[in-house]
Amino acid sequence: MKTDIILCGVGGQGILSIATVIGEAAMHENLYIKQAQSHPQRLDR
Repeated sequence: MKTDIILCGVGGQGILSIATVIGEAAMHENLYIKQAQSHPQRLDR
């Protein structure tokens, strides 16, 4: 069975914290995990 968990949010909502908790739990169960962050490009005009 394949299960995907996708989290999204903006700064201050604890997204990185919950992703870390879920990731560590997955590693404990020998599951494959992938975690990434994206940062919007700032345009200075």
